[in-house]
Order: sequence, then structure tokens, then C-alpha cells
Amino acid sequence: MSHLLLVLHSHLPFVRHPEEPVFLEEGWLFEAITETYIPLLERFERLHHNGVRVRATMTWSPPLCEMLADPLLQGRYRHYLERLLELAEQEVHAKADCAMAAASVMYRDHYRYCLQQLDRWQGNILRWVCLLADQGVIEPITCGATHGFLPLMSSDTARRAQIAVAAANYRKHFGRDPRGIWLPECGYIPGVEELLKEEGIRFFFVDSHGIYYGTPRPRFGVYAATYCSNGVAAFGRDPESSRSVWSAQSGYPGDPLYREFYRDLGYDGEYDYICNFLHPDGVRRNLGLKYHRITGKVELHEKEAYQPAPAFARAMEHGADFARSRIAQCRYLRDLLGRDPVVVSPYDAELFGHWWYEGPQFLESVFATLNGSSVEAITGSEYLELFPINQVITPAASSWGDAGYNGVWLNPSNDWIYRHLHIAEDRMQEMVRRYPQPDALQARALKQMGRELLLAQSSDWAFIMTTGTSPAYATRRTRDHLHRFTGCYSMLAQGQVDEQALAGIEWRDNIFSEIDYRAWA
Repeated sequence: MSHLLLVLHSHLPFVRHPEEPVFLEEGWLFEAITETYIPLLERFERLHHNGVRVRATMTWSPPLCEMLADPLLQGRYRHYLERLLELAEQEVHAKADCAMAAASVMYRDHYRYCLQQLDRWQGNILRWVCLLADQGVIEPITCGATHGFLPLMSSDTARRAQIAVAAANYRKHFGRDPRGIWLPECGYIPGVEELLKEEGIRFFFVDSHGIYYGTPRPRFGVYAATYCSNGVAAFGRDPESSRSVWSAQSGYPGDPLYREFYRDLGYDGEYDYICNFLHPDGVRRNLGLKYHRITGKVELHEKEAYQPAPAFARAMEHGADFARSRIAQCRYLRDLLGRDPVVVSPYDAELFGHWWYEGPQFLESVFATLNGSSVEAITGSEYLELFPINQVITPAASSWGDAGYNGVWLNPSNDWIYRHLHIAEDRMQEMVRRYPQPDALQARALKQMGRELLLAQSSDWAFIMTTGTSPAYATRRTRDHLHRFTGCYSMLAQGQVDEQALAGIEWRDNIFSEIDYRAWA
């Protein structure tokens, strides 16, 4: 029996802003819940109840878990959904007699369903994830504490803290030890596996060249797990299955029937009609109601009306085609390698639903088509139980970013951050050594230093600076966290902690209530 190891990486940076009643970037979380997480969990649960074998290895990054479990953000998300539903109900009437009627009904019904799920899980959909994990449908894995890019940190101590804090956070939310980890951006350098083993983590993922350029050469390429010398397993990404989804030219998401991401009611609607549903600043932005299909290589204003039924039918066709391609691929690989292969297919979870609206339907079709075939869906832990004997290699330094190494996170647009981050990493260790037995207030300051350092290390900020999507926000977040870190450091260095000032920082950045500053010891 050959296997497909589907990996969905669910992550967002920590975008909780209690200082403002409505904060634009919190919408990143709300959109992902509405368009990706709820649709995926719903389909996985339904397939499982219908007797279809579903196995998905899913990252739930610590910042994402903290936001999903946060009462403030839960309340804000409910308000966000209620407002969208109000708009969608208006849209059903406004578009009743035009080609966009079916899409308007689809949005209304989906927002109603999302609110029902919030009621079902008391606002926290992580409870849904835990249920599916208990049923064996999902294997949740962890990530770096704040998705910090490990290869560009100054020391193993800094890297160890990212992993140790992540493992502790996983235990808080899932009630068990993490068995696998998604190294942020698949960023690997030799030696990281030792830090993983300290936390009992059994496996991680690297890009294809991390395996192919490993030492010695891998006998089975990326189509079998490999062990590092300490017994921690590495899985390599299969380029063929990735290309069929990611490719801008030949990938499935570019089909003309699929929903066009870049046409949105927030820009198309009459301003007086939509203004009450925009951010309080009144600037036109995406609202999430999109009524046009990709159509083809035409200008945005020439896009045709989106029709949900044929689009979702096409997604079923594409999912079946993907599954049949994996069956044929595994048949060829089995003859070539002389053993049953595993095809590792990792993707950003937000691709399915948010960027590619029909993506969850595609995955439903993949699992339905594979069910009972010669290729079985499997999780990372299940694979290692079935195949406990694997070749030992040292993977090569690598990432899954453009060009495969560190350039996305270290270039002229963002290189200035590292001298500050490295100084902060040294200062964190300095204060942990200086206060081996802190009093209660000093311990609070040390914990907050750790939070601020971790938040500043988030690879999301360097990535955003590179892509230019929201560089001012990314720069501000990096500077703000370093500034707050330095404030806590100065108080400890001077031996006088201002409790009121510290409490203000704790209120603003309340991530990781369980954090242990001794992770930097």
C-alpha cells in the first residue's frame, strides 16, 4: 500500500490589538476562520462520519491557537460574522434577479453555518480540532513559538526557546505532547533535530532539496522518511504533487470557473450601500463577498459572474484528477524504487478556501477518490509506525522560500532587523542568568521579555517586508516588540521593575500565559 501524506500548515501572526475597538489586521484571522478553517473541519468531519478515510497532518501554530482561544478575539469574530451576515442578507434581496443570485445565497448560508459552529464550540473551534484529533482524522502538529525563522537566529539557545515554548503551548491547547513539528518556513539547519528531540518531537518536514542534498544521498529520495542521526525523522516535499496545485500556469486554482479573488463587493458596491460595513476609516477594502469568476486572461472589469455549482463541480473533478495522478505516480514509484512510496504534499492551509475558494471541496474529492484505492491517506505518526526502519542522513540546510534558502527573510528590505534581534537574544540570556531566583515581579518581567522577543522574531514580519504587502505594519510590529523588550530589560538591569508599566505591556501582548523564561537558560 502506497501513501499520501497531506500536510496543511495553518498559521497566522499574532494580530490581537486590544488597544483599538476595531483593528484592520485582525481581519486576517477572521477571514481565515470563515473561509478556511471552518470549511475544512466541516468537510473532514462529514467525510469521516460517512465512512471515508480522512487523514490530514495539520499545523496549528502557537500564535493561531492563542488567538482562536482568546475571548476578546472570539467576541470580535462573532461581531464580524454577524455584520457579514447582515450584509449578505441584504445582498440576497439585492441580487435576487441577476446572475449573482446563487452566490449571494451561498454567502448568507455559509455565514449562518459559521455562527452555528461558534455556538456549537462555545466560540473556540480548537475544540473541534481536538475532537477530530481524538477520532484520528487530524494529526495536529506544532510549529515554532511565533514562527521564528530558525536558521537566522544567533544561537541554539534562541532556537531552543522557540521550540520549547511551542511544545508547552501545544500541551496547553491539545492536552498531549506534540509528535511532529512544522519548522517555520521549512527552515532547517543541521543540529535543529537535537532541539526537537529534547521536546520529544518525532518528525519534521523539509523542502525537496533538503533531502536530495542530504548526506549521504537518500536512496529513496523524498518518497520515504529519513532519520537524522538521533532518530528524529525528516519528510521531504514531493515536487510533482506540489506543482499541480501551486503552479500559476498549470495549477488547478487558475481554472476560469473558480472564484476570482481580486473582485470584491468592497470595491464594486455603491459606496453609500457598503460604507457601514467597511472599517471605521471608511476606506474601501475587501469584504469577502466576491461575485466574479476567474474567466480567463481578461481585465478585472471584464470578469464574468461567479456560479457556485459549476465551480464546485469542477473542484470535485480536479480533486479526483489529483487523486488519480497520485495513484499513477505511486504505481510508477513503486516499480522504480522496489518499495511502497509515500508522497508528501504540504501546503499553506489558507490556500484552501481563502485564496482558492473551492479548495476545501477539492480536498474532499481527493479523500473520497483515494478511499479504498491503492493509495491510502496517512499521517506522519502513522507512517513511522508502519515503516519504523529508514535510512539515516543529515538533511541539507534549506527552506521552502523562493530559491530554497534564506533570501526571502534576509535581503535589503529586512536585513536591518537581525542586528537588533541578535542583541535581544543575548540580552534575554543575560537576564535569565542574572536572576536565577527572581521574585514574583522580576519573574513577570522575565516572562514578558520572552514574549516580546518571540513576537519580534516572527518570520511573518520579514516576509511581509520582502513582499511589500503591509511593510509599514510589519516594521511597526518589529520595532514595537523590540521597544517593549528593551523596556523590560532596562527595568531588570536597573533592579527596579515598574509594575504599572509592566502590566500595560502584559495587557497588550498577553500571548503564552504558560511561558517559562528558563527556556533561555
